[in-house]
Amino acid sequence: MPLSRDRIRVVLTIAGSDSGGGAGLQADLKTFLSHRVHGTVAVTCVTAQNTLGVQAIERMPTALIEAQLVAVLDDLAPEAAKTGFLAGTAAIEAIAAVADRLPPLIVDPVCVDKHNRQILSDETLAALQAIVLPRATLVTPNLAEAAVLTGREVRDRAGMEAAAAALLETGAGRC
Repeated sequence: MPLSRDRIRVVLTIAGSDSGGGAGLQADLKTFLSHRVHGTVAVTCVTAQNTLGVQAIERMPTALIEAQLVAVLDDLAPEAAKTGFLAGTAAIEAIAAVADRLPPLIVDPVCVDKHNRQILSDETLAALQAIVLPRATLVTPNLAEAAVLTGREVRDRAGMEAAAAALLETGAGRC
């Protein structure tokens, strides 16, 4: 559906807030604006970070994340949703609670830092794999994230193809 003067398209990001503005929902909102769509948010966590790193993080409770999702879904009818840093199981539980109401879901499985270290707990990673990935229309991992999600080395085209096949086995891409 093309952008019309009568109706602005709406999209939703379910992500963390980056105080430095270079990632998270701030980056998503900039991207949405550049594509002339109205961005809405469900904040999963608030970080104190800058170009040097993350100094602090506060995770939102499940009830608050779910309330944000319901508020957006009830009134603004987003046509697509995107996840970013889900930060913990609270965000995943909130997504699960409204999963049947979500529009097509793009999952950016933020699970490693810039040094390729896993930044989600094993419990959160397992919930991401079991609950969020099967609901994804599209999954957009970088190489390190694909390796963490699939337990495979992803260094070349063959590794990428194997990781993609493994991600499809989760149910991703079937929505």
